[in-house]
Amino acid sequence: MRAWGVAALAVLLSACASGVVPPGRPQPVGRAPIPGNVPVRQPVAATPIAPIPAPAAPATALTASAAGLLAGPPVDRLPITMAAAARGLDAFKLSCPVLTRRADASGLTRPQDWRAACDAASGVQEREATSFFARYFEAVQVADGKAFATGYFEPEIAGSRTRRPGYDVPIYGRPGDLIDVDLGAFSDGLAGKSIRGRVEGAKFVPYYDRTAIEQGALAGRGLEIAWAADPVELFFLQIQGSGRLRLPDGSVMRIGYASQNGRDYTGIGKLMLDRGLLQRGQASMQGIMAWLRANPEQGRAIMRENKSYVFFRELTGAGPLGALGVPVTGQGSVAADPKFVPMGAPVFLSMDRQDATGLWVAQDTGGAIKGTNRFDTFWGAGADARAIAGGMAARGTAWLLLPRGTLARLGVAGN
Repeated sequence: MRAWGVAALAVLLSACASGVVPPGRPQPVGRAPIPGNVPVRQPVAATPIAPIPAPAAPATALTASAAGLLAGPPVDRLPITMAAAARGLDAFKLSCPVLTRRADASGLTRPQDWRAACDAASGVQEREATSFFARYFEAVQVADGKAFATGYFEPEIAGSRTRRPGYDVPIYGRPGDLIDVDLGAFSDGLAGKSIRGRVEGAKFVPYYDRTAIEQGALAGRGLEIAWAADPVELFFLQIQGSGRLRLPDGSVMRIGYASQNGRDYTGIGKLMLDRGLLQRGQASMQGIMAWLRANPEQGRAIMRENKSYVFFRELTGAGPLGALGVPVTGQGSVAADPKFVPMGAPVFLSMDRQDATGLWVAQDTGGAIKGTNRFDTFWGAGADARAIAGGMAARGTAWLLLPRGTLARLGVAGN
């Protein structure tokens, strides 16, 4: 599961680590080299397809079905490239086992709606991917269709399985006293809502926030699954929700989201912009990290204003895993709000930059990825992924690709 979304304009902040230990910190003993900070990849501009004129989603709309739906263009008229279709097909196949049994929080589809497409997908070859989507899907515009997309990737930072000189920042697994409470079990009016906390005496109280944890609230409990070389790198990895630890011997330990402390997420990028610490042109992931490294004490205080704290587990299989429980695909998966996009559904984005335009599959969520037509594109791992995700901020039009017949069942007239 993704912890939070990325906003290259730093309004929400995401993207990850530079791999550079800041001046003044001990250099890790035997540290394997990690690429330094990678400049933001400058985008190639594109002209998005205009959405069908429609009102924005009402503020009271809590799901896609209540936000307003319009039939989109025929799928075979969308400029889906063969490469994007092939990636989308692979990702969609991974989604199918979940799609055909999971309730859709958006109110748009039922598990049985996906069965025909999923049954057919298993026998489709890559060269047939474009025609597959055109045959089995129809495009749906949610509300005004105006989309905003950011980017995230799987970061790699310096880490060690054991504490040693230069590796002294704990990476915690989920604590045993962290309790999830389904509020719907107590009141029908709270159905679908949950909180996390801990028991203190006879009271249920909020869990320790970032400051308390960094000051040792969990120390001495044997919860450390690894140790990081740099707190800034770990902070950004928590925002990503999963990543790779490059161990001193050069091997890799992959870690993924296990839980979160239940505290609200605060995007520090927005704080820095509001306070004049960064200018708009500096508000990429790379610009934010540079400022934090140049101002370590003030930077630590700002990072602690984000009270949210993510706990990890070691990943030993395919990954990283998205909120759907399947591995996310670089340049093929997006995080979205499950109340407005069926998890596992294909999405076509037509954006104002070429790299964000194409076919994606919603396989993840993010704490800052909320509302209609809000997406966070996944770019995989490595320097290219870091360069693209770190500066991703694209605007344009989104269409959900839903099983044929969905619009008719929902009473939405076709074009």
